[in-house]
Amino acid sequence: MARVPAGLAAAALALCLGGFARAADSGESRLPGETFRDCADCVELVVVPAGDFLMGTKAKWAEEPVHRVDIKKGFAIGRREVTFAQWDKCVAAGGCKYSPPDPAWGRGDHPVTNVSWDDAKEFIAWLARTTGKPYRLPTEAEWEYAARGGSTTPFWWGKEIGTGRAQCADCGVSETGRPAVVGSFRPNAFGLYDTAGNAAEWVEDCWNPTYRGAPTDGSAWTSGDCSLRVLRGGSFADKAARVGSASRFRYDQDVRYYANGFRVARDVN
Repeated sequence: MARVPAGLAAAALALCLGGFARAADSGESRLPGETFRDCADCVELVVVPAGDFLMGTKAKWAEEPVHRVDIKKGFAIGRREVTFAQWDKCVAAGGCKYSPPDPAWGRGDHPVTNVSWDDAKEFIAWLARTTGKPYRLPTEAEWEYAARGGSTTPFWWGKEIGTGRAQCADCGVSETGRPAVVGSFRPNAFGLYDTAGNAAEWVEDCWNPTYRGAPTDGSAWTSGDCSLRVLRGGSFADKAARVGSASRFRYDQDVRYYANGFRVARDVN
């Protein structure tokens, strides 16, 4: 089972009284479960506590072997996927060169999609320059740890997809074939929204077809086929079997796809 520090409640946004994270560049103290922004219009972040968990499943070859990962330090991650509105600010400021075309469902607070891994890295570099904070993509291990929220089941809420819990092709939602506005569904125990479905999310790691030889310390896997990068969580276009907490895919790092987006992370210690 996943282990997180004693005292962390199983509810979203519960604050732990110990094990705080300290940002080295500013001396700020951040408690696990604390939410914050680095500027008024910045992505809302939540602090994920240190801990360990079993990564992967035995259900699919690409998700094997199941292995224990030890996340030794807490980190901050976006509570929601980066939105079109946030991306458009980067374009307006000259930090992002590419502006995705208007999707049929609109821009605003929908997750930005049709962006490549390279595009996502450009946004993150701009955000880091703008705030002076160490923004980055989450590693694949960090992403799964945060998405599980302490759970060990296929979905963070249980064994079955159920109805109306996520945006996917057969998730029992009123509108399919399009993403939902970010944060439309209940968050997990760590306070993250939309880790199942909505937009498939780029992470830092190079693609490897299985977890054999994968890092066990939560760091990014920087060897393998680095022309391909990992996507996690599945998308609105996928069926339930592909939006679980362990689901992983790959795509060319410089290719844009209408269902691919991302969320940000940053160091806080």
